[in-house]
Amino acid sequence: MNVSVVLFTSDLRLHDHPPLRAATAGGREVVPLFVRDPAVDRAGFAAPNRLAFLADCLADLDAALRERGGRLVVRTGDTAAEVLAVVREAGADEVHMAAGCSAFARAREDRLRRALEADGCRLFVHDAVITAVPPGEISPQGSDHFAVFTPYFRRWNVVRLRTPLTAPRAVRVPNGVKGDALPERSAVDGVSEGLAPGGESEGRKRLTAWLSRHADAYEERHDDLAGDATSRMSPYLHFGAVSAVEAVHRARARDSAGAEAFVRQLCWRDFHHQVLAARPETATEDYRPRRDRWRRGRDAEADLRAWKEGRTGYPLVDAAMRQLAHEGWMHNRGRLIAASFLTKTLYLDWRQGARHFLDLLVDGDIANNQLNWQWVAGTGTDTRPNRVLNPLLQARRYDPDGAYVRRWVPELAGLAAPEVHEPWRLTGLDRAAMDYPDPVIGLADGLARFRAAREGEGEERPPTADDTTERAMAAGSAGRG
Repeated sequence: MNVSVVLFTSDLRLHDHPPLRAATAGGREVVPLFVRDPAVDRAGFAAPNRLAFLADCLADLDAALRERGGRLVVRTGDTAAEVLAVVREAGADEVHMAAGCSAFARAREDRLRRALEADGCRLFVHDAVITAVPPGEISPQGSDHFAVFTPYFRRWNVVRLRTPLTAPRAVRVPNGVKGDALPERSAVDGVSEGLAPGGESEGRKRLTAWLSRHADAYEERHDDLAGDATSRMSPYLHFGAVSAVEAVHRARARDSAGAEAFVRQLCWRDFHHQVLAARPETATEDYRPRRDRWRRGRDAEADLRAWKEGRTGYPLVDAAMRQLAHEGWMHNRGRLIAASFLTKTLYLDWRQGARHFLDLLVDGDIANNQLNWQWVAGTGTDTRPNRVLNPLLQARRYDPDGAYVRRWVPELAGLAAPEVHEPWRLTGLDRAAMDYPDPVIGLADGLARFRAAREGEGEERPPTADDTTERAMAAGSAGRG
């Protein structure tokens, strides 16, 4: 037998793809396979925006394979069962795939290995395909993972990354292996109107353009909400349409402070993957419990609904939530502000916010989404867990003229700064004519409630109304989004 199977998961590309390179070594025939597993839907990982983006990625991957004489085989069913069926149909003796870090990915890998070994087929799992540095490759003395980012970054930054691989020139697929029709983006209901196109071709084009035009100014501009100067690579990294290893190499080649700041954000992505790999339960449980008694009941449900709909009465928060609904993506600074407002000003459980983000984010990733939410909520790896971001101060810093708010909250488009950030200060007919709600809570009241809830839980200092040293949240992103 001289046939391999490559199981694509979160690595939907041909460039820099170690499993594919290994599978085609020695001129072997290969079956490029993607399995649409209903278990993904049952686990809550499927969402309209990600399904639509996935359809783009699969179509692009199939087109790239066909240019090289191959094709993508798509099957539907249990992953282990479908891979085993393809192995038998193709007469394959080995399967290659990328290593994952979530409990779901690891369980899938274990089931697949058992099924293949029972049939006499070998499974090869490749590291450094989804992340730049594999989870567990570096660890502090006495622990299986880093719990603080800065020492992790110091070690990560000196790791010698593998050299990116070129895409194969030819892919020979054996005859007789049948597949389902490719999914189509147009068949997915509930997709955000402004969702970006997916696929490796699009991702590589965008990365090249951003590195050449904007990366060098990234350090100064990444928090400019209206300027929209982030890379927007997070969806392509989440689906593996762009390689994290290659992105780090290409950014470092620019040798600028801005590009290095971008690399630091790619490190944040790896950091969260290594935390989740070591502590898979943190997808749903507090990494560091704070004895929180999150609000429940009718008033809490009303506040959650207002937050989801972008109707909290705080324009910057609402602008961020409306961008999420429209694009399936949110600026990194908006994610941080919206998450802080939910968990600390409204004092609602971070899991409710994380679930809403996963329902809409095209880059919704368990490691980055859940652990970034925990970071903001103060139950994760943040060394200053009680910081509370004041959305008004954030607006003055990162949307000083109100352009971001006016873009996403059209009810306020006629207002200039600073009124656009504090519309409740308007009076008379000006306020009456505006279809925009009053704030759901006063910021001082929210801060006092949070302070009382966290009082005595052992922190070195009480909650503050704002913090200038916070890092930007990038749920599932290339760092800054």
